[in-house]
Amino acid sequence: MTILIRKVVRRGLATAFAVLASQVLSARFLATPVQAADYDVGSIHIAQPWARATPKGASAGAGYLTITNKGAAADRVSCVTDDASAQCQIHSMTMEDGVMKMRPVEGGLEIKPGETVTLKPGGFHMMFVDLTHPLEQGKSVGVTLKFDTAGTVKVDLPIAAIGAPAPGAAAGGGMMMGDHPGGMMQMAPKQ
Repeated sequence: MTILIRKVVRRGLATAFAVLASQVLSARFLATPVQAADYDVGSIHIAQPWARATPKGASAGAGYLTITNKGAAADRVSCVTDDASAQCQIHSMTMEDGVMKMRPVEGGLEIKPGETVTLKPGGFHMMFVDLTHPLEQGKSVGVTLKFDTAGTVKVDLPIAAIGAPAPGAAAGGGMMMGDHPGGMMQMAPKQ
């Protein structure tokens, strides 16, 4: 009888250990950061899309990517929608009298033929206005971009750490300050 009990206990422990191990491994793989993909639409190539995580309660977030126009004519890009906020815009940032100013790019951002434009911290970027939820590291945010000539494309932006200067890099720096330490940032009023 005791031999039978020992076998049942051993099998039970082995099963419990196997279930626990599978849950731990599943959690590890589910927590792996989302990998960025490249996208092509018409003569436009999009590479290295990513976004920064935001703290709870933040009302805005930012996304970045690189756009190359392989065509013979200029094209303009606008951010139409995203799945994390009420409004998606492309913004420029400029330093004026020691103050960083951020403004929406009206009419879309022009990408000239043969040109590569990088949306990055401290420069052009996508602004997610009125977030509906925080951007969480390891997840992704879906964005729909519209090119006047090339068409529309949905892009997934893997979310890096809060303050990350680039995808895969450690957190650091300011929210949008990029290469402009010591300055202040100010959103320009809508005109």
